[in-house]
Amino acid sequence: MRTLKTLALAVFALIGASTAANAAEVFLATDDFVGISFWLISMGMLAATAFFFMEQANVSTQWRKSVNVAGLVTGIAFIHYMYMRAVWVETGDTPTVYRYIDWLITVPLQLVEFYLILAAVRKVPSGIFWRILIGSIVMLVGGYAGEAGFINAMLGFIIGMAGWIYILYEIFSGEAGKSMAKSGNKSLVTAFSALRMIVTVGWAIYPLGYVFGYLTSGIDANSLNVIYNLADFVNKIAFGLIIWSCAVANSGKSRA
Repeated sequence: MRTLKTLALAVFALIGASTAANAAEVFLATDDFVGISFWLISMGMLAATAFFFMEQANVSTQWRKSVNVAGLVTGIAFIHYMYMRAVWVETGDTPTVYRYIDWLITVPLQLVEFYLILAAVRKVPSGIFWRILIGSIVMLVGGYAGEAGFINAMLGFIIGMAGWIYILYEIFSGEAGKSMAKSGNKSLVTAFSALRMIVTVGWAIYPLGYVFGYLTSGIDANSLNVIYNLADFVNKIAFGLIIWSCAVANSGKSRA
């Protein structure tokens, strides 16, 4: 049964890959380093998706949801990166809309992982899930509204930062952070702490990009796209690998 489920997930991923591969018919130029970065990141996301979906069969039942969500994050990012590459290669424009569509789906899924890994080892209040989810939506909607020009860019930045700061509070000092400290699970504490560092340090690249790319125009579009691409590559794949590592370490252990 596990093999059949894994095979079905792999087929789904391949169907998605073949569909996205037709997103653009324009070939990359050899000196288009931004376009090349879009391509490399999309292939990395595809490889990570296949890995997570195959590995979900090798962890305990209570951890499969977390590993599958990690695969969904990279799988969704792969599809969007194919389309972002198409926009860049064909028009030379920054694919802001596609990037924020990707973030609006994948970032909440990543943050919900804090709840899922806690729930895999102990009973936790559902309020953690909803607070983190709402914080992520506020952060992203504020950022997009500012970048797209729907509201003042500074106001959008402030709203986005408020959402991010609230998320940091929840996972460090809020109920999520307290639940982690009470878990008594060494590998969970290690993974949770590593994920917090990604959300704190790794995600700091995005508001910095907003400031220098949109508020002060201190970074050109080419550099900003490459920076965002590399940040997504690390922040999404490393995030999933940490969860997978924790799932493997805890497989076979019962939930408190």
